[in-house]
Amino acid sequence: MKLLILIFLKSGILTSIQDIGRCGFKDKGINPSGAMDTLSMRLLNILLGNEDTEAVLEFHYPTPTITFEEHALFAIGGANFSGSLNNKSVSNWKVLEAKPGDMLCFGKKVNGERAYIAIKGGFNLKKSLGSNSTNLLGGFGGKKIEKGDSLDLNLKNGQLFAATKKVYLAPKTVNVNLRPAFEQNQEIRVIVGKDLSNLDLESRNKIFNQSFIISSHADRMGYRLEGDCLNLQSSEEQISSSVAFGTIQLLPDGQLVILMADHQTTGGYPKLANVISVDLSILAQLSVGQHVTFREISMEVAESVFLKQEREMKKFKSAVQLYL
Repeated sequence: MKLLILIFLKSGILTSIQDIGRCGFKDKGINPSGAMDTLSMRLLNILLGNEDTEAVLEFHYPTPTITFEEHALFAIGGANFSGSLNNKSVSNWKVLEAKPGDMLCFGKKVNGERAYIAIKGGFNLKKSLGSNSTNLLGGFGGKKIEKGDSLDLNLKNGQLFAATKKVYLAPKTVNVNLRPAFEQNQEIRVIVGKDLSNLDLESRNKIFNQSFIISSHADRMGYRLEGDCLNLQSSEEQISSSVAFGTIQLLPDGQLVILMADHQTTGGYPKLANVISVDLSILAQLSVGQHVTFREISMEVAESVFLKQEREMKKFKSAVQLYL
């Protein structure tokens, strides 16, 4: 059987293969990487009947241009970059079918920063340390897409035709309530960190009572924020310790940085708070210049919010699998 192949006529900006991330190697200095917006990644995979951790294409604006050499089922989600198949507009969050010779392009940016393409069956790639995520800093795993590159898909023609009928019987879109929200002024929920108490009183009030702006220094490693200067009560040297996706650190200039998917494994700057896991996908879709406010919640509330989202995801997965 011939493998289904995607060919990239244009690579776009920082188009790469990402999955849930490369876990368990921080002690060796290897960061997890993975999709910035894991919620969109999971929803698209579930919609297509894949494992929700299956690798997807993550891309930014300007976007890639892709041709299909064979039939394929796919879905687009995350940011809305006005997709079109053979110059006919296609919607995010829906099951789409491509035929041999079809071309997938994108137009204007509507909202969001990172879009995702999931393919029925996933990509035919060799895993590195248990993951297909592209480690852009280390230069290994997955694939950073360049113009002229191609990707083989796992699903073969015979399997695809059998799968097509089943997928089209299943729910054809993702419920709006499950998708990441896009707000101009975004509230992000956090759990306070060990170093917050080391801020002076005025700074402790400022962190939860002012709006921060996402600066132009915002990428997969971290978002630098612009706001009123925050100050420590004492400037004792910090011992480097583990950090995570969503850790909020105080930089020497009194400004904040939020660590993102390609964060380093350890850091020595004060750790003031950590973004809750449910809000990481929202954060991943924010643009330079957008305003962010922080709201403190307890660990118990964060767990409750997470479990509620997982229950909704499970319901969606069950609805799709009824037909597969």
